[in-house]
Amino acid sequence: MSTHDVVEAYKETLASREKHIKETWIGAMEARIVREELIKCQRAEGVNHYAECKNLAEMYLRMMKTSKVTGYKQIDLS
Repeated sequence: MSTHDVVEAYKETLASREKHIKETWIGAMEARIVREELIKCQRAEGVNHYAECKNLAEMYLRMMKTSKVTGYKQIDLS
């Protein structure tokens, strides 16, 4: 394996790490936006927020399970 091949492989690894980290941060920020909207809904609806904000609460719970920021070390291990 030549030095050029090693450098290219390393660049590809760095690019895949960066792409994965950006995607996880986007997911985390989307969850944050949903949480902020849920808080607004709960404040606006008052005692009826259980019924009126249910869809936002369920969406936020789903996003909390799937939208976690992971570091690059977990990417390289898998």
